[in-house]
Amino acid sequence: MKLPCETALWYVLPQIRADLSRALVKEGMSQKEVADVLGITPAAVSQYIHKKRGGKIKRTKEYNDLVRDSAKKILKSKDDVAVRGIICRCCAVGQKSMD
Repeated sequence: MKLPCETALWYVLPQIRADLSRALVKEGMSQKEVADVLGITPAAVSQYIHKKRGGKIKRTKEYNDLVRDSAKKILKSKDDVAVRGIICRCCAVGQKSMD
């Protein structure tokens, strides 16, 4: 039996990072800035952008809307606590699509 957090760690979180990385770069952030904000390496951002990581969950309209809105919020406030909260909300919505 896989616990919800285990599923999130292996499937949902990489998808969130990939989608947020692509959205933030599209909004004009550099890969280095995205890496710093998300707490990952620039190499990981590059892999997410080029679709070499992530892509394991079905994206719902609710999830896509949340990621788009989240990217805009991250651009306004790069505060670690705010970013963690945003990622947790995306994770909760993303896990629903795994059910």
